[in-house]
Amino acid sequence: MRVQRLIAALVTALLAGCGPATAATGESGPVAARHAPSRPYPVGVRQFVLDPDGPRPLPVTVWYPAGPADRRPVGGPAGPVVRAAAPVAAGRFPVVVYSHGLRSLPDLHAPLTSRWAAAGFVVAAPTFPRTNLRARDFTRADVRNQPADGWRLIRHLVGLDARRGDPLAGHLDVARFAAAGHSAGGFTTAGMFTSGHSARLRSGIVLAGGGLAGSFAGPAAPLLFVHGAADPIVPEAVGRAAYQRSRGPAIFLSLPGQGHGAYLTPGRPGFVQVLAATTDFLRWTLYDDRAALRRLPADALLAGTTTLTTRALPG
Repeated sequence: MRVQRLIAALVTALLAGCGPATAATGESGPVAARHAPSRPYPVGVRQFVLDPDGPRPLPVTVWYPAGPADRRPVGGPAGPVVRAAAPVAAGRFPVVVYSHGLRSLPDLHAPLTSRWAAAGFVVAAPTFPRTNLRARDFTRADVRNQPADGWRLIRHLVGLDARRGDPLAGHLDVARFAAAGHSAGGFTTAGMFTSGHSARLRSGIVLAGGGLAGSFAGPAAPLLFVHGAADPIVPEAVGRAAYQRSRGPAIFLSLPGQGHGAYLTPGRPGFVQVLAATTDFLRWTLYDDRAALRRLPADALLAGTTTLTTRALPG
């Protein structure tokens, strides 16, 4: 009965709809990322379409570190300076593949993704063909096909890094990817961690989501779950069930009294803690920054706003 209830909750979460956040090829590549940046960057943004003539064309928005390091903080309401087609900052940067929710778009998640880029990550966000806000043939069930889209994008970025003349060529640490996403994008993220997945995928962040069939069967990878305890779209129990199913180090950040995604909006309760926790998590898993892991509990916790559960974290 417990398994049946869980499956029912998962199906309900996917079919009920997840509104926009308010707010492998070979394993070659760089052996290690450089040290995590000590200062934020200005941010560049560009767009391209993956497989424009194929059956599933995939528009992609990319936020990336640009120009010299910036001395201004980026956690406040203003956020980082974002410039279209700005020159890429010197160095190689780990990559985060970010998946939007049902009836959403990558731009609606820019308050989070641009701040990750300012912290030293390239963030590539696909617009899924049948679940985005402007989809002509919107189909909730197409979520099951989106993990493959995520992997298609990873393969493309691996090739793009070696493509002479592309602005991002030589700037992507193609051995260090993370996946992240909100709502249906969180389910998409979990669905990328399947049996036999490439070791390029180092970690994942599931925001207001849960697991898909086959999730968490591949190589163990650190996962961070973020969920509003009063979420009416995807109940917190669905996220906690995915947390329990996951393998390897795991963190569950809960926001008591919060719903489906207001905490992803600058100025709303919990945004500062979610931004800090996710950034610390990415620094730890993609830059091997153990100091960020040690900071994470204090950065994530605020009395009355967040609670934290962890499992199997390294000492």
